[in-house]
Amino acid sequence: MENPTRRNICGKWISARYLLATLGSLGMAIVYGLKVNLSVAIVSMVNHTALRLSNPINEASSLTNDDSCLEPASNSSSSFEDGPFTWPGTMQGAMLSSYFWGYIIAQIPGGRIAELFSAKWTMFFAVAVNVAGTILTPPSARIHFGAALAMRIAEGIGGGVTFPAMHVMLARWAPPKERSVMSNLVYAGTALGTVVSMLSTGVIAASLGWESVFYIMGGFSCVWLVLWGILIADSPEEQTFIDDDEREYIIKSLGPSERKQKLPVPWKSVLTSPAFVAIFIAHTCNNWGWYMVLIELPIYMKSVLKFKITENAVLTAIPFLSMWIFSMILSRTLDVLRGKGVIDTTRARKIATLIASVVPAFCFLLLSYIGCQKIVAVVLMTLAVTAVGGMFCGFLSNHIDIAPNYAGTLMALTNTAATIPGIIVPIFVGKLIQTDPSINSWRIIFWTTIILYTIEIIVYGLFGSGEQQPWNNTYSHEAVEVQPLKQSPTESQNYESTEKAFKDSP
Repeated sequence: MENPTRRNICGKWISARYLLATLGSLGMAIVYGLKVNLSVAIVSMVNHTALRLSNPINEASSLTNDDSCLEPASNSSSSFEDGPFTWPGTMQGAMLSSYFWGYIIAQIPGGRIAELFSAKWTMFFAVAVNVAGTILTPPSARIHFGAALAMRIAEGIGGGVTFPAMHVMLARWAPPKERSVMSNLVYAGTALGTVVSMLSTGVIAASLGWESVFYIMGGFSCVWLVLWGILIADSPEEQTFIDDDEREYIIKSLGPSERKQKLPVPWKSVLTSPAFVAIFIAHTCNNWGWYMVLIELPIYMKSVLKFKITENAVLTAIPFLSMWIFSMILSRTLDVLRGKGVIDTTRARKIATLIASVVPAFCFLLLSYIGCQKIVAVVLMTLAVTAVGGMFCGFLSNHIDIAPNYAGTLMALTNTAATIPGIIVPIFVGKLIQTDPSINSWRIIFWTTIILYTIEIIVYGLFGSGEQQPWNNTYSHEAVEVQPLKQSPTESQNYESTEKAFKDSP
């Protein structure tokens, strides 16, 4: 039998919807932290000296390039921390991209499973698989390169269902007026996880060895599994730890929903919708830049700017911390402006998306031509990564606006396409820097990113929308109009007072 005292204490003291958002954010932080730790740890895993000696032509080429930010010859060898594996650039690229091989195949099945069955347990599975794969990475790597690759693919399968699962949870929990803030809180966890992972990975690898990175980070992540399993439910109706007033507020603010009916996806309407296509293209193009900084930034810091691993970790993590702070401020500002009627949802999403594309594109342009000015490079990278945080309350929240009933599936569709850059970027970068590790190769990388950002700006600016689409409410692929709930004057007054009581909740 339910304990009403326990429920009321939790409900009065802690907002259930923000408890969900906070744990969701921590879950995303764990998944992203376990994803990017390899990007830093691989610097300590690879035997750079052996690789340079085995390829003297490229070594000589890089040393004679006028654009290289070279250190004195006596110190050049000390900038590398050699590990046990002689993986060349192409193998390192394959290792970094293998995560996305699993990630891409899990999206659509994960989205539909979350919509039709349980988004809560889908998210639990995602984190659990990443934890297991992380802990098993060191022994797998020592057994064979292919075994380590398999662990990364498994982690990718788990990571692939996180965004669709959380989109379904937000569609069922986030009141429309709080959607930007709650979505941003959840997805900004990716930046928080990146910061913590990059900072701790560099320190742990330098002091305890690269294997400790995976054991420590994987072990601590197990705590989240217990909290999520006990405290979170799929919907307000099923939640034990919630106050009755909050439950009523969420349900009434969301209005009538067809999610219980397990509706088929209106594929033709979805794929021909300009609003969806705009999100699809924005997500795909923006993710090229996102994965560029997420996966390749540590390599750029090391190969071009010549930072050591501990310096590398700190300077790489700082931009993601500023991203996290900036995204929180931006989402709250846009929600306040929407609440006051200054801007509508469409304009809010476009403003955030524009920031997430124009600013980094400009920074990458300058990075291509500043030479060896390390301080300027770090400032530009910080600005670029910070601005990318606008995507959390921009196009990344837009699926729920246009079709909350299919939020998981829509996210799965766009994130599937947006995963392709995650596969291509490490291989593309690895191949270029294996041939020429100087700034010349990075100019090609940066200009490719700028072109994709330009496509995103044009398409999303023209066709992006924050309005719910008519095909969101369908039976047998035929649009129907859902009538609002009729309320008596007393019910209406109760709803308004409930909304007022919760609108300023944390």
